[in-house]
Amino acid sequence: MRLCVIPARGGSKRIPRKNIRHFCGKPMIAWSIQAAQRATCFDKIVVSTDDDEIAKIAESFGADVPFIRPSELSDDFSGTAPVIAHAIRVLESSGLRFDWVCCLYATAPFVRADEIDSGLELGIRGGDGSPVVAATQYPYPIQRALKKDPKSGKASMWYPEYFSARSQDLPEAYHDAGQFSWATSKLWRSAGNMLEGAMIFSLPSWRVIDIDTEEDWKRAELIFNALSGMFKEQ
Repeated sequence: MRLCVIPARGGSKRIPRKNIRHFCGKPMIAWSIQAAQRATCFDKIVVSTDDDEIAKIAESFGADVPFIRPSELSDDFSGTAPVIAHAIRVLESSGLRFDWVCCLYATAPFVRADEIDSGLELGIRGGDGSPVVAATQYPYPIQRALKKDPKSGKASMWYPEYFSARSQDLPEAYHDAGQFSWATSKLWRSAGNMLEGAMIFSLPSWRVIDIDTEEDWKRAELIFNALSGMFKEQ
C-alpha cells in the first residue's frame, strides 16, 4: 500500500492558523488534500494534526484523521520525519502495511497530482530504496553568497575562493521545495535525514514559494491566480 501523510499542526506562529486560513477560496490544507486525491498512487490519505479544527476541516475535504498527534510531536522543534514515522507506526498497529510513504505538506498550493505520481515512479525506478525530494534550483550560485557583519554592516564572501569563478562554471545548487517527499516506510521509521542521498525531483523555481510571512502569502496568491486554473483544474 502507498500512504500519504499531510502534517498540519495548529501552532503556526508567523502566520496564525496558516494550515486552514483561506487561500484563493479554500482552506490552505484543502489544496494539498485534493492534489493527493487526484493522484493515482495513494491507497490512504491521512492528516496528522494536534488540532481539532484542522482535523474537522481535513475530514470535510475527504482526508482521514484516525488519530490526534501527541503534543511532544507538535511543538516548534518537532521534525517532519518523526511525525511521519509516528503516523506510520499508529496505522501499522492496526494491521496496515505500507511500502512507500509520501509526506505532502499542508501549505503547498502549487503541488501537482501528476508530479506526486512521478515522484513515486522516480523512487521505484531508482531500485535501491533511496528517498525522493521535490526540490528546485537556487536562483543564484550559492558559492558567491555574501554575509553581513552584524557590527560593521560590511560584506564578506562565504566562499572567497570562488571570487573569480564565473557563475556558469559553478555547480548547480538545490533546496527543498516544501511540497512533497517520498521514502520507504522503513526509512521514514528510522526518522533519519531524508535529504541526504535523496533523488531530486526537480521543480521550476517559479512554482516554488515558501509561505512564511504575510508578504509571501500575498505573492503566492497573486501568482496562483495568474496561472489561470493550472492548479484548480489539474
